Amino acid sequence: MAQITKEMTIGEILRANPNVASVLLNAGMHCLGCPSAQGESLEEAAMVHGLDIDALMKAIAEVE
Repeated sequence: MAQITKEMTIGEILRANPNVASVLLNAGMHCLGCPSAQGESLEEAAMVHGLDIDALMKAIAEVE
């Protein structure tokens, strides 16, 4: 399985591991299929949503 990084877009992350969707949805990122998910990095999306990127990355790593 591909290593997921905070520089990846949400779309790239979901293609690498679709199971991460539940983590993102639980964190409040409900627009996984919208254009922003294809163009902004996970780190940028976390900032927009007021989320701690390190905590989010830890939760994602537990899914992988």
